[in-house]
Amino acid sequence: MALIEIRNLHKKFGTQNALAGVNLDVHEFDLKVVMGPSGCGKSTLLRCLNRLIEPTSGEIYFRGQDILGARVDVRALRQSIGFVFQQFALYRHLTALDNVTLGLRKLRGFSKEQANEKALFELNRLEMAAHRDKYPAQLSGGQKQRVAIARALAMDPAVVLFDEPTSALDPLMVREVAELFNHLRRENVTMLCVTHDLVLASQIADRVVFLDEGVVKAEDDIAHLIKEHPDLQVRSFFGGDALARSK
Repeated sequence: MALIEIRNLHKKFGTQNALAGVNLDVHEFDLKVVMGPSGCGKSTLLRCLNRLIEPTSGEIYFRGQDILGARVDVRALRQSIGFVFQQFALYRHLTALDNVTLGLRKLRGFSKEQANEKALFELNRLEMAAHRDKYPAQLSGGQKQRVAIARALAMDPAVVLFDEPTSALDPLMVREVAELFNHLRRENVTMLCVTHDLVLASQIADRVVFLDEGVVKAEDDIAHLIKEHPDLQVRSFFGGDALARSK
């Protein structure tokens, strides 16, 4: 059984179909990447998975349980399905340490001491413990991202969702981000990542999902998508020339 099973998922905004019947599985310990043209529904898909957006129809199962029902504890769900936002969403008035401890204290009921211990473990894991007392304005883009990831990991989620993790970073940071993802993979963190960055995808992904017009058009390793996939549209998106230009 997959950790997450998505079946025939639809999401409409007015008359626009953002998702038009997505079917996708995420297994434990996957590092799976979702790519596709702008406006194809990538970020909408992530937000449906932890109910930041409510789907129009379809089914999502997490560990075999339907998570779209009215009786689902959404706050508990979001502790199990972590989310790292594109712009990190750190509280500007809180230090790095306090950003990480907030959810532990408010949602998990940790004491201040327990929360600090857990937060420091995660910050140290991401080489950010030395920056514990800095505010977001004092951190670089890459450091903010690490704090946001530490905050998500502190809740001990079963899977972490990443929305465009390199979009707010300069090109020199992409390699560091790839190294961070591969570090988390070695620690058996299950991840689903939306990105437009072919270089990042080529360096981290077990499998790449190609989403277009609100549906999954292909899923394979990136080398096959670049060179051998039978669909011309897929090969064009993942073309070797495009990858070379993006490096």
